[in-house]
Amino acid sequence: MTALAFLDQRRSTPSRQLGEPAPSESQLLTMLQAASRVPDHGKRVPFRFLRIQGDARHALGELLAARKQALTPEASAAMIEKERERFSFAPLIISVIAAQGPDEKIPASERYATAACVCFALLQAAQAMGFGAQWLTGWAATDSEICARLGLAEDEALVGFIHIGTARLEAPERERPDAAQLLRDWQP
Repeated sequence: MTALAFLDQRRSTPSRQLGEPAPSESQLLTMLQAASRVPDHGKRVPFRFLRIQGDARHALGELLAARKQALTPEASAAMIEKERERFSFAPLIISVIAAQGPDEKIPASERYATAACVCFALLQAAQAMGFGAQWLTGWAATDSEICARLGLAEDEALVGFIHIGTARLEAPERERPDAAQLLRDWQP
């Protein structure tokens, strides 16, 4: 398959449709190495990875359920259970974390953009290796207590939770935008 055809077939596999097996250690490192080859103004490497796997997924779900209950006491039992299960489907979740602290040359927005590119490249790498993946954020990615419990420093941002596993169903296609309709010419 040509590279453009591969890109044209990119799609997310819903995390609920991801199961075992997860990538092996060597497969994961190959994916992360490929995902790290992104535009990086100033060569800052303004990102890092956090692996959530095995029982850690369920512990994170318990943390989310407790935090949701504390933030929203009126939350239904179903809402709390949804949080508890949020990280229990895919066998592997890679969190991509962006460095956002002071930098006299490279704005935080550019460093965040680099980390976002890593998320997308990781989706591509997973697909190239035969796995399904989905990039999710949700409220937990910006909740200061959840981020602190995940070990993020105050000058870091959680850019995405990349859920990776073996697709149990073919990922659904969705309508895509027509690039010609999005293109405009600038005239001085």
